[in-house]
Amino acid sequence: MIHWKEKDLFHWLVQNHYADLVKAKSPVSKWDCYSPVSYHRIELKCRKKHYPEGLMIERIKYESILRKCDDNLDIPIYINSTPEGIFRFNLYKVDPEWFLKRLPRTTEFNKRDWIDKEVAMLDVIDAEIL
Repeated sequence: MIHWKEKDLFHWLVQNHYADLVKAKSPVSKWDCYSPVSYHRIELKCRKKHYPEGLMIERIKYESILRKCDDNLDIPIYINSTPEGIFRFNLYKVDPEWFLKRLPRTTEFNKRDWIDKEVAMLDVIDAEIL
């Protein structure tokens, strides 16, 4: 699998799993898309490398999507593509162990601006492989 961008993953999901998938209205939303049929509120990530220790999720995004789902009776979903496959996590079914990691403030803008972020590594054993 070549390295995808989130738009590639979005289009693949529309063609293969979520024909009704719509993008979040805000480009800075803590979630990326939504399936009205399945009630899945989805955060997408595309990684260039597959890490054996798991797939990283930021606590701020995790908690934000859970709050939104709790308010709307949706299911929080985290879909991550790596060179080894596409992994779908139901965030209600994982129990993250949080730790601090020094990371760039954003991946899109200033890569010299590093901060401590609270993150967890999700084991692919807990994911459905798409």
